[in-house]
Amino acid sequence: MEATSNFVLLKAAFNPLIRSYLLLYIAFFLMISIIGIILLPFWLLGVGQWWSRHYFDLLECELSERSLRFKKGIIVQTEKTIPLENIQDVTFVEGPLLKYFNLCILKFETAGQSKGQANDMQLIGIMDAQTFRNRIIEQRQKLIASRYGQTYAPNDTNQTLLTEIRDSLRSIERLLAQNSDPIKPV
Repeated sequence: MEATSNFVLLKAAFNPLIRSYLLLYIAFFLMISIIGIILLPFWLLGVGQWWSRHYFDLLECELSERSLRFKKGIIVQTEKTIPLENIQDVTFVEGPLLKYFNLCILKFETAGQSKGQANDMQLIGIMDAQTFRNRIIEQRQKLIASRYGQTYAPNDTNQTLLTEIRDSLRSIERLLAQNSDPIKPV
């Protein structure tokens, strides 16, 4: 049996401003509903602050050699683990309210999901999200390359290799064009 290791390569840090964002985001939805208007003072003066603080404290996200694991929740805890080879796309979302709080959302689309499940996992408030996204994509490429017995090289090296291949093909085309004889009619 093959020994598999799954070491944590990177643990995401979350922006503490998530607490304020979540408090106001939910307060907005309470404010636009009739029953919510009654609950709004309780939310803003205690329950919402407690909830957003504990929600933030329990957030976890780890990138390992083979997967991405995310955990959230207070009463109902959700933990998702996505194998890196299943990740098809990582979308970076930044709206006006998110920008105000210096936050963004990373949305992950995975292979094999139905249309109703688009964006299988969403991570909000990861600090330095662009770097985290790039590390996920890089680790995914390394994993896929190792599965096919290839060595992974960063994009600059790949670009250089592709340029060399293109130049070789052009050289071959020129040689073939020089050495080909036009077909003579009989």
